[in-house]
Amino acid sequence: MLTEKLFGMISLGCDKNRVDTEKLLGLLKERGCTLTDDLSKAQIVIVNTCAFLLSSRAEAIETVLECADYKRGNLEKIVVTGCLPQKFIGELFSPLQEADVFLGISDYDRIFEALELAYATGRRVDFVGKGQDQYRSSRILTTDEHYAYLKIADGCYNHCTYCLIPKIRGKYRSYPMEALLKEAEELGEIAELIVVAQDTTRYGEDLYGENKLVELLQKLSALENIQTIRLLYCYPEVITDALIDEIARNAKILKYLDIPLQHSENRVLKLMNRKGTRESYLALLEKLRARIPEIAIRSTFISGFPTETEEDFEQMKAFLEEAQLFNCGFFAYSREPDTGAYKMKPQVHHATKKRRVKALYAVQEKISRKRLLGLVGKQIEVLCDGIDYEKNCFVGRAYFNAPDIDGKVYFNAREAVQGERYPVWVERADSYDLYGKTEDYLE
Repeated sequence: MLTEKLFGMISLGCDKNRVDTEKLLGLLKERGCTLTDDLSKAQIVIVNTCAFLLSSRAEAIETVLECADYKRGNLEKIVVTGCLPQKFIGELFSPLQEADVFLGISDYDRIFEALELAYATGRRVDFVGKGQDQYRSSRILTTDEHYAYLKIADGCYNHCTYCLIPKIRGKYRSYPMEALLKEAEELGEIAELIVVAQDTTRYGEDLYGENKLVELLQKLSALENIQTIRLLYCYPEVITDALIDEIARNAKILKYLDIPLQHSENRVLKLMNRKGTRESYLALLEKLRARIPEIAIRSTFISGFPTETEEDFEQMKAFLEEAQLFNCGFFAYSREPDTGAYKMKPQVHHATKKRRVKALYAVQEKISRKRLLGLVGKQIEVLCDGIDYEKNCFVGRAYFNAPDIDGKVYFNAREAVQGERYPVWVERADSYDLYGKTEDYLE
């Protein structure tokens, strides 16, 4: 029986994929399965994959091959789930002999049936596309217990020409508000709830016929177990005055926005099928700062998109100087088959893309360092994430630090508890992190 097997899990890719993994773990637990973090002991290993970029797909395949080494010991079956088989099962099934079961993004409800068939027949099983897109609220958190992600929708209908997501995840699908509130409440005491989707700002438009993000945020804020809320992946053209007002007035919403701008130049943005312009982006930043002076804005940019010239690149550097964003991530354009940009010409040489990304990081590093240096000598509130044993101090995050993608605050204190907030005096800064002490440590 499968309930007698020991299951291991590997989650790859983004935080949205992490939520899918947590819900699959919840399903396994509901069925009475035993889980282990030690893959060498697992009899069944599930690899939940990402396929967004060529590098993501390579990582997923490499992970499966590494897992196959455990078949010399206890491992009996490898299950490959998520984006990679969803999009590439035709190219994947025959060559990836190490995998025993394949499931797509909506097939988790069929995992037991697929495994039973694999055990009974000794054959490899492809169940991609055979499940139902069912919403589940039961989860086992893989983050630290004091923060969690809440995925409010799946899919996307922005159809940016560099992006595979609509071809993998399908059209935008908001989850029912009542179900999301139930899921958030069942998470228990959460110091920080991080709201995510491919595009969080379009929540409700497909399901309710109108945008419901503000209403969802108000109802999430009313939950007593949720201390603060962070918003990621807010598309600039859908950041409404109503949303800005809600962020400004709602004490539970952290004054932080992740806004993926992707480029600054109008010609390139149009080729990307992005709806914004350089002028509209700058106007949005000005509006946000006027209404919420303390807001920390993070963004992501793609360099080396097809036809991008040196002038475009220089103008993007100038945009960063003008925008003065708190933090940014920069990525070299990845040429993905089955996307609109794949056949665009001319493609930018990989060495040029690498050089431009490095230069953009250098520009932003100076901006970020200046912002952080401005906090030296001031007191900020820090959410303790635990202990950094290498630095021999506590580590946490301020409101302008999202997990994994932004910097951290390293601090000394007589005592600090994970999930609690502490006032920290900032003593020094670099281009990414802050360092300080609590009041009691200074005494």
